[in-house]
Amino acid sequence: MEVHALPPESVMLSAFLDGDASFDGVFVTAVRTTGIFCRPSCPARKPRRENVRFFGSPREALAAGYRPCRRCRPMEPVGRPPDWLGPLLRDVDADPTRRWSDADLRARGLAPERVRRWFRRHHGMTFHAYSRARRLGTALGSVKEGSDVTRAAYESGWDSLSGFQEAFRQWFGESPTAAAGRALISVDRIATPLGPMLVGATEEALCLLEFTDRRALEHQVRRVAVRLGAVYVPGRNALVARAADRLSEYFDGTRRTFDLPLAPAGTPFQGEVWDALRAIPYGQTRSYGEIAASIGRPRAVRAVGTANGGNALAIVIPCHRVVGADGKLVGYGGGLWRKRRLLELERAHGD
Repeated sequence: MEVHALPPESVMLSAFLDGDASFDGVFVTAVRTTGIFCRPSCPARKPRRENVRFFGSPREALAAGYRPCRRCRPMEPVGRPPDWLGPLLRDVDADPTRRWSDADLRARGLAPERVRRWFRRHHGMTFHAYSRARRLGTALGSVKEGSDVTRAAYESGWDSLSGFQEAFRQWFGESPTAAAGRALISVDRIATPLGPMLVGATEEALCLLEFTDRRALEHQVRRVAVRLGAVYVPGRNALVARAADRLSEYFDGTRRTFDLPLAPAGTPFQGEVWDALRAIPYGQTRSYGEIAASIGRPRAVRAVGTANGGNALAIVIPCHRVVGADGKLVGYGGGLWRKRRLLELERAHGD
């Protein structure tokens, strides 16, 4: 059994008592008196300190004889939609032009307030705003394919052209005809054992893959859009779904390389660095100096570090495989604990 390095016990205890969701995936908490282990964010009543044990992963807690909590479900990837929401999400995907009301949700046995809270937490908007953005994205796709704006508006569920134009400008910041010349990036959140990730792809290439709590995530998202001349819409196209499948295989230890078309948003120098990162074998590491030397710029170590930090395609372009000159883990936007876990995963499943 592989044991992961953990934060100081005082930090884990504080995170657990505070229900700090940012530590979900870092450790699990087991309770001796109940035989149950939980995520740090579990809302259940907190046990007494002397009854608590910390483990680096659910696997370690299971091996010690504990069973998973039925309330916070620590065996599931962090960020996975709950079972009660699944049918609604599938129906939105099946028909993104449908207009939804609170009455529609109640007819399904769903409390609108509960749905709203989940969407605000995981998508930063209400369900109705999410649904409206999906409809706008569908309309923009129709305009890009040659449909006139009026037809696209009515086929996407708007009763009036003026209402559609106003909603479109509020979301995209420009008119449908102006936005029609831009690339359309579908974005969705996917669950992983290390926390949810934001995935973005056009119909042709993957251009965004970041942990949702990454430092400066908003800056990365804006930079990708500007570099690619693109606009974002929530939703899952075929390439987003394919990326989600490939990531699942990676975390299962059955995938070492990614056969995904990529559209990295960077300068020519950044592109050289990112190509060098993709050449690092699975389970191995290289220093910043070694990367600089491999692209013929041995003195550009600091610039290589900056380019590494600008990578917006985590894991697929494996910036987690770059370490300091002394071999220590440094500089990872998703957090050093994730960098450590990714390398542990690869070493455990390597040759």
